[in-house]
Order: sequence, then structure tokens, then C-alpha cells
Amino acid sequence: MKPALLTAAAALSAFSLQAFSLPSDAPPARPNIILILADDMGWSDLGCFGSEIDTPNLDRLAATGLRLTQFYTTPRCCPTRASLLTGLYSHQAGIGDMMQDHGPTAPGYRGELAKNALTIAEQLKLAGYATTALGKWHVAHVLFDGKRQLNFTSKKPFWDNKNNWPLQRGFDRYFGTIHGVNSYYDPFSLVDGNTPIEAPQVSKNFYYTDILTDRAVAEINRLAPAANPFFMYLAYTAAHWPLQAPEPIIAKYRARYLAGWDKIREARYQRQIQLGIIDKNWPLTPRDPRVKPWDKTPDHEWEANRMATYAAMVEIMDKGIGRIYDTLKAKGIADNTLIIFLSDNGACDEGIGASFYDVPSRLRDGRPVKVGNANHAIMAGPEDVWQSYGPPWANASDTPFLLYKHYTHEGGIATATIAHWPAGIAHPGAISSQVAHIIDLFPTFAAVSGATHPATYKNHPVQPLEGRSLLPIFQGGTLPADRPLFWEHEGNRAVRVGDWKLVSRHRNPPAPSPWELYNLAEDRTEQRNLAASHPAKVAEMSALYDAWAKRCHVLPLPLPKITRPTGASDD
Repeated sequence: MKPALLTAAAALSAFSLQAFSLPSDAPPARPNIILILADDMGWSDLGCFGSEIDTPNLDRLAATGLRLTQFYTTPRCCPTRASLLTGLYSHQAGIGDMMQDHGPTAPGYRGELAKNALTIAEQLKLAGYATTALGKWHVAHVLFDGKRQLNFTSKKPFWDNKNNWPLQRGFDRYFGTIHGVNSYYDPFSLVDGNTPIEAPQVSKNFYYTDILTDRAVAEINRLAPAANPFFMYLAYTAAHWPLQAPEPIIAKYRARYLAGWDKIREARYQRQIQLGIIDKNWPLTPRDPRVKPWDKTPDHEWEANRMATYAAMVEIMDKGIGRIYDTLKAKGIADNTLIIFLSDNGACDEGIGASFYDVPSRLRDGRPVKVGNANHAIMAGPEDVWQSYGPPWANASDTPFLLYKHYTHEGGIATATIAHWPAGIAHPGAISSQVAHIIDLFPTFAAVSGATHPATYKNHPVQPLEGRSLLPIFQGGTLPADRPLFWEHEGNRAVRVGDWKLVSRHRNPPAPSPWELYNLAEDRTEQRNLAASHPAKVAEMSALYDAWAKRCHVLPLPLPKITRPTGASDD
């Protein structure tokens, strides 16, 4: 897809585009900023990116904003959050892998934010912004007392320190979960400010997605209008497993997914071509070899229910975002509020096991938790069931791309991204295919706020930002396309320069596979490996990767021994 900016009026004929004119005499005043992060949502799971899931509110933001179709994250939840908050590669921020601390000899793998990694909240506070964080944090150590805390039988603290909790990293207010995966009905590690709390203290009808939306609406009502703008970081856990949602919304989708993953994938692919977000010359990736054709798969009702529950979780999040936007409009501040929506990585193909250290064994009332995808008599959705949707539906969520979360192929790192800012986006309803990365959000927010990145903060040196502002894209311009971008997670590696991408998947037994080379302008679904025919390009790009890895504290596997574990085995 060569054009950098495509007008999407025809592709979005179902949406109502609002009239718009960009002020010519002066840039807009400093905007409010709302950064909304979904969790483990696939590239094609929004209606405006090809989905059959009902997401009218995000589709509305896309129709009157800007879709970025080549925006990248890291391959995993916590590294993405580290990069998002600091404008650095995750290893520079101290979270090259997960939340375990691998000791001082591995500075890229300490499992919490580094002191010399300034957060966007810390910088925006210096510029006079009010700052609020809501939802999943996942960039600080969490310590488990076996499963006793999860099972409500232990009050032992789940933290060793609070140095990297939100209030200590620049946020004025925080409500959410410190740990990364949780029940939607009674989440572990729930915190209000610096104080651990429990779901029954918050609501008798607790559903995490809705509670986060309620808090976001309340914060907007508290903060606006005001003399100073605000920054809100809203990190939903939808649609990360466990698959849990209210029955009426699940029921709405069950018949829809009896069509099966093969037809869903093909329909999404065709809609993506019609919408203009992919090139018709990019082939749809083959069905995951682990997945049977739908017509040869048993128990269609159980399989459809898994995806129906996932879709319900996405729809509930979308409804919440609609409430947030309507609140901005009611307060008269929607036009000069920059909203960014994206997911933290691609779709998740993981299964769930009862032995997972962060999966509970029982509910607060003592009922056992039914875990896993093996028992087809157990249907996803209720509070006492923990299931995931696995490779079949993750394959559909990531249409048309290859692989999933954890990997550095496009299915792991490409994210559906929407920017909405009526006062600052020159061509509402447009589609940008310019390449951008999660490290670019911090510089973008700094640019629109006028904030300056300091060399020191609280007597600590501060690393310079790695990304670049996306403001020129918002204004209808272009950015240089030849900067190198890099990825590494648990041995999965990649580097992109212009249209060229070099990528390697770490396999079992542990060993990196040979480099693969793709021309993404011609083959973004990574179906034609050109490494053998372009050895000089492979050598050139692998040298760039090696230099970056050395500079950014990236280590080969195996990593040094863990000095401070995140979880303990079940007892």
C-alpha cells in the first residue's frame, strides 16, 4: 500500500463524517490527551478494521479521525506498557521480558521501570497537566503467596515496594490493577491510589471494564473544564483472557460465530480490502496448521461461544468508550481532546492451565474455578470459568497477518490504531499507512503539550526519547520512512527499515531460527521469504539489529538467573 494517506470517505460510507476545518491562523491550544489501551486485541477486531463485532463508537472515532494501519507495539503486554510510558525501547526501560528481576547484570530485565526512564505522566506534570491512570499497570513487581492471595485466603502484601506504582511515577490519581491478568468480576491486586482494595468495596455488580469506564467518566467530570489540560491513561483489560462477560451480550453473538473461523477470516479479509486498509495483492495467510477446518471441527456451539464471549468483551469496551466521548462532548471539550486508541499487542493464541501461577483455584465464596479449554461441557463467560479462545479464533482476530502475541511477525506487533482530535487532525476519515511505533506516542504527546524532555529528573539522569512525534501525520504531512525500528522478546527478533523487514522466530528447542526477509510493501502478510535472494540486505539489517541490541541492553537467551521472581508455584 504505497500512498501515505488515503481518503476513506468511500470505504466509510456507512459512517457519518462531520464537517471540519483546520484553523489556519494558529495551532490549537494544548489539548487534553486520552490514551486508551486495549489488551490482546487482534488487528481486525474493530468494525473499522474489518470485524463483524459491533464497535460503533470506535468506528465513529475512526470516521472522524485517523486510522494508522502500520502502527506497531512490542509483542507482549508489559514491554509495550513500558515503551508507551517512557518513549524508550522496553529493554531501556527495564522491562525487556516480563516482571521477573534478572539482577543488576541484566539492566534490561529488572521487571520494573528504570529510574532513568522518565514517564510521560512525569513530563506532562512538569508542563502543568493533571494526570490520571486507570486500569492495568503491569510495570512493577508483584509477589504471590502461592495462590492464597488469589483465592482470598491470604492478606499478605503482593508487592515488595511501591516505587513504580502510578502515583510514584507521575500520576495524580490511579484506580486499577497492578498485576497483568485478572478476573473481570473480582480482580486481584486492585488498588485505589496507593491503597489495595477489593471489588466488593467498589460495587455489588462489579465488572471491571464497566468500572473503569465509570471512573474515566467521573474523572472527566472532575477535571473539565479547567484552566489546565489533563492526561488520562485508560488501560482496559479487555479482551485478555479469561473470557468473561454478561450472558445477554454473549447470546447476541453465538449464532454469528456458528459460521466458523474460516468464513469469519475470509469475510474480514474481504472487508479490509474494501475499506482500503490492506492491499488486495497481500494474500490472506493460510489457516494456522494447528487448527482444523471448521467443517471438520467438533462441538461448534462450544467453539462459537468462546468467540462470542470475546466479542462481547470488545463490545462492552466500545460502549464504554462511547460513554467517555459523549462525556467529553457534554463538557464541551471533545474538539480539543486528542484520543489515541490501540491494543498492546496482537491477538493471543495461549491456552490456560490450572497450574498457571496467576490463575485462581477458587472464588471469594469458595466455589472452585473451572480452568482450561479441554472440557467442552464448560462454557466461557461466567465468573467461575477461565478459558481463552486459543489459536483458531486468534488466527481470525489477526486477519490477515501471521502469528500472534509474543512473536515479532506482523500478527504479534501490528495494532489497530485510531487517532481522534478534531482541532488537530487535518483530514478526518483518512487512513495513514505511514510506519509508526509505540515509542512515538511519548514524543507526540510532548509535542502537542509543549512539554520539554529534561536531561535530569529528581536528581537522576534521564535517557533521551527514542521515538518521534506523529504530529506531522496528524497535520497531513509525511515523516521520513527510512528510520530503523527494532523488536526483541524472548528471542523473537525483528528490524524494519522502510519497506524491508527482517524477522526471526525463537523456536523449541531453544534456538533462533534463521532470519527471514520480507518486502512489506508487496507482502505485508509475510508469505514470500526473500532472504536467500537478498543476502546483502540480510547482512545489512542484521548488523543494524546487533548494534541496537548492544546499545539497548538486549541479551541472548538464556537470561541470567532470576533474583526476584514474580510468581511462586502452587502449593
